[in-house]
Amino acid sequence: MALTHVDLMREDGQGRVMDQFVVDAVCMRLSAGVEVLNRLDASVRTGLFGDSWTFMWGMRNRIAHGYLLIDPAIIRRTLETDIPTIMRQIHRALGEDPGRSRNPRSGG
Repeated sequence: MALTHVDLMREDGQGRVMDQFVVDAVCMRLSAGVEVLNRLDASVRTGLFGDSWTFMWGMRNRIAHGYLLIDPAIIRRTLETDIPTIMRQIHRALGEDPGRSRNPRSGG
């Protein structure tokens, strides 16, 4: 489920100008994906993300509670630099090829 949110988020924001509509869509997917990851046992989250989890949850809180204060440049950087690392960590933990891409809109 978290991977689905992240895949859709990456698809929504990839190669587009980050207008407010796209920023809103990406933020909602990012927040939903982090919320799903929050359901994992704390020891699993720590094993996957280490100290980064605190920052991930903080970003989710900022999106959920201070939505109008989100800087589109930070969302763009997160999408381009942090999300690929997070995806690799999740895929590795699932025993999947980190380069594998899902297409959640086609059901695959």
